[in-house]
Amino acid sequence: MSDRGKKIVSTLRWDIIRLIVVLFAAFLMAANIQSFVNTGGLYPGGATGLTIIIQRVFSKFFGLKIPYSPINIALNAIPIYIGFRFIGKKFTIFSMIMVLANGFFVDMIHPHVLTHDPLLIAVFGGIINATAITMCLEVDATSGGTDFISIFLSQKKGVDAFPYILAGNVVILTIAGILFGWDKALYSMIFQYVSTQALHVLYRTYQQRTLFIITDKPEEVCDAIYKNSGHGATLIDGEGSFAHKNKKIVYSIVSASDTRKLIPLIKEIDEGAFVNSIRTEEIMGNFYMRPRD
Repeated sequence: MSDRGKKIVSTLRWDIIRLIVVLFAAFLMAANIQSFVNTGGLYPGGATGLTIIIQRVFSKFFGLKIPYSPINIALNAIPIYIGFRFIGKKFTIFSMIMVLANGFFVDMIHPHVLTHDPLLIAVFGGIINATAITMCLEVDATSGGTDFISIFLSQKKGVDAFPYILAGNVVILTIAGILFGWDKALYSMIFQYVSTQALHVLYRTYQQRTLFIITDKPEEVCDAIYKNSGHGATLIDGEGSFAHKNKKIVYSIVSASDTRKLIPLIKEIDEGAFVNSIRTEEIMGNFYMRPRD
């Protein structure tokens, strides 16, 4: 088989894996909505939370039961346009599949009460929500809604979207508290906090780490960093305080997810290398992010 043929097969295999993962994530998120969110009366953030509020407004004040799918799809129309226009077409298509499949599963699955304890509902519901979102992100898709806006602002505009997303969620919870009671709104804050923290642990692509590497093979280490992460490095002259030998320090900032393979690779190149990995809070200037397909 030619190299082109192998590439096509590899791409097709990856797309099939992506589709399976996205569909499973859609089912998991829908089951979470019906087993924890709806039975606990909670309000997630983003388009999902706004969809549920609209459903409950129509049910409480107008006596109408509106399906989840049409509302959620309508709320995702602008974010999906942003995805197609600015982020990546295939990325957006798989995200659309997630939105459509999730809506279908939510309307199909009947609510099922696992526990009546509101704190357990908030905590475990938040963990499951973060797991479903992470599964999508790991195969280059999103659960829709504010995820598109967040990626667009962070990748294309270099803007930290978190304050804006947080402000939107505060508005959603305020509306929910006024209309349906503050106890559920407060438990929803716990749900969102747990979900955010779990997502931070599970998905690390948008986190950065600063690497300081003291090595006798600086060129090989720099080459490994570039080939495996797409990031460059800076060489700094150093001197050991004990033996007073000249040393090279390799300085680089990479995505946190890249450190899992980079650090073992650096140790293979130079067994005596000293690697200091530091969490990076903020960077200014150009920082390479792999483009979405």
